[in-house]
Amino acid sequence: MKGWILRWLLNIVAIFITAYLIPGFELTFWGAIVGSVFLGIINAIIRPVLIILTLPLNIVTLGLFTLVINGFMLWLTAITVKGFDISGFGAAILSALVLTIVSFLLSYFVKDK
Repeated sequence: MKGWILRWLLNIVAIFITAYLIPGFELTFWGAIVGSVFLGIINAIIRPVLIILTLPLNIVTLGLFTLVINGFMLWLTAITVKGFDISGFGAAILSALVLTIVSFLLSYFVKDK
């Protein structure tokens, strides 16, 4: 349970850092919290289905299409959660890339036991 809470908090921090770095990504404190929960839910339910459906395209692009899927998940979160705003799909893809890098770095330096 403690590891799950730490990962959720790290995800919120990563979202704040990404919003700070990307000009088209605006969010409020509550938008980050609710957006983090909603993003986790759609990443658990919708993302695996999209990954399977786009598998041929993902193979052709050597996995780079996953970045587009991650951007779509962020965009879907932005149109659903108030206070979690992304100005366009291009900003969503760029935000997905930055969010992936920041989340990786935070997870690398902060280990949950």
